[in-house]
Amino acid sequence: AVDLVESGGGLVQAGGSLRLSCAASGITYSRDCLSYYRQAPGKEHELVSSIDGEGSAYYAPSVRGRFTISKDNAKETLYLQMNSLRPEDTAVYYCAVEYEYCSGSWSRNYGGQGTQVTVSS
Repeated sequence: AVDLVESGGGLVQAGGSLRLSCAASGITYSRDCLSYYRQAPGKEHELVSSIDGEGSAYYAPSVRGRFTISKDNAKETLYLQMNSLRPEDTAVYYCAVEYEYCSGSWSRNYGGQGTQVTVSS
C-alpha cells in the first residue's frame, strides 16, 4: 500500500526558505511520478512541481527558479526546497504520487495529508 508522510512546513518570513520532505513508500521510484501540489484557502489544488521516474522535473512558472524538487530513491523520500518565499506561496502543500506518468491533474494523484506553509510579509 502507498504511504505518504509529509514534514517540513511552518511559518517563515518573506524571502526565507523551507524544505519539505515526503517519505513515500509502496511506490516504484523508477516508474512513478512524484509531485507537490498546494491549495490556498478558497482555491483549487495547484501543481507546484513534479519529478518523473527518470528524474525529469517540471516547475510551475510561479515557482521556477525559486523551488527545487528532488528525490532520494534509496531513502524513499521526496524533497521540495523552497527559497525566496513570498506571501503568495502560503498554502497547504501536498505530496502526491501518480502511476507511471505526470499528468499534472490532482484528481489522478494519491495525495498525502498535507503540511501548512505560511509566509509572512
